[in-house]
Amino acid sequence: MSDKTQSIHGAWSSRFAFILAATGSAVGLGNIWKFPYITGQNGGGAFVMVYLFCVAAIGVPIMIAEIMLGRRGRQNPINTMQSLAVEAGADPRWQYMGWLGMVGGFLILGYYSVIAGWSMAYIVKSFTGQFFSSDAGDIKALFDDLMASPIQQIFWHTVFMLATMQVVMRGVQGGLEKSVRFLMPALFFLLLILVAYAMSSGGYEQGIEFLFNPDFSKIDADAVLTAMGHAFFTLSLGMGAIMVYGSYLPGHVSIAKTTFYIAGADTIVALLAGIAIFPLVFANHLEAAAGPGLIFQTLPLAFGHMGGGWLFGLLFFVLLFFAALTSSISIIEPAVAWLVENKDLQRREACLWAGGACWALGVAVVFSFNIWSEHKWFDKNLFELLDYLTANLMLPLGGLAIAVFAGWKMKPAHAEQELELPAQGFQAWQFLIRYVAPASVFLVFLHVLGVL
Repeated sequence: MSDKTQSIHGAWSSRFAFILAATGSAVGLGNIWKFPYITGQNGGGAFVMVYLFCVAAIGVPIMIAEIMLGRRGRQNPINTMQSLAVEAGADPRWQYMGWLGMVGGFLILGYYSVIAGWSMAYIVKSFTGQFFSSDAGDIKALFDDLMASPIQQIFWHTVFMLATMQVVMRGVQGGLEKSVRFLMPALFFLLLILVAYAMSSGGYEQGIEFLFNPDFSKIDADAVLTAMGHAFFTLSLGMGAIMVYGSYLPGHVSIAKTTFYIAGADTIVALLAGIAIFPLVFANHLEAAAGPGLIFQTLPLAFGHMGGGWLFGLLFFVLLFFAALTSSISIIEPAVAWLVENKDLQRREACLWAGGACWALGVAVVFSFNIWSEHKWFDKNLFELLDYLTANLMLPLGGLAIAVFAGWKMKPAHAEQELELPAQGFQAWQFLIRYVAPASVFLVFLHVLGVL
């Protein structure tokens, strides 16, 4: 157990507060927007089983490692890796692992906040009944109009960034903790309402069968690698968020037990999202493998043709907003912590600098959908380029580096001190973090580069 004093930014008031915050970081658009559509594209139940295995064998060991490094360092990810490299007698350039995560998180928030802004725009569209009795063409036109309007997108992007900064400015207990104590229970409550509604939709049995009845003939190497990659990304690993949250974790709290709770809650949210969404898709004879448009183009069509659809559409997009907000406050926190610790800024000033820079990047992302749509790099617009660089390159590298440092560079005695696991439990974690997790992440990395 770490005997170091707490971070200068404060500490979580309890293990439960940390679990809520870290679960909020992990639960985001990936669970509610991405998980259902990649499950649909990869055959349903068999994909879910592979995904669950990957969470347990890859995601959990790396999350344990990232929280452990954060708590031992008690600083922002860059300073943490700098001090831990010195402690381990390792190359000081390990600090670049902290830079990789922090910059990756910054780039992610630049486009993440734009997508979160879409969810806010759709809250209004649901409330005003714009989906009511609309056909597929009308729904597509709504989305196309939003994409073509820089003013609308910048407005909602700005509102979302202001909401994020308002929370982060208030600090660990006054902002991050207080917000997730409301947002996470509200998120679960909204999900359960939507699940209850899905049970009466007429497509519930078909949706459950699709989600949980495995057909392994649908699984190929590509599906396995997709599941592996999503299990890694959905837990917010490799971007510094979990590491900096770990730096606020009291020394007496069990890292391993806490990680199991977080991974379990994150997985439950992803499965509940599937249980809520697929019955609506099947009841309305829509396509389960609709891809990224499942949320913003397919589901609004379903909401527009069901009894009380405006209300449940409203609840769904409020849920999406809550999930995005709990993630965004964790993504920006490493940059804010670094500015406070290294540039001698007050927390409010650091939030304004970091938030302002993310906002400016988000404006450029908005333009990539309309007035700059013809400007492309490697055949990708700015949004697609940032998504590719972060999700497919920077985060896998960050996760690989965490596994290698925790498994091979950090002194085993220090890891044992932090984790306080029984001998067999520590040996199992060490085997997973040294061999299974790095090899798996390396395979994902080769896959996204087109080598496999």
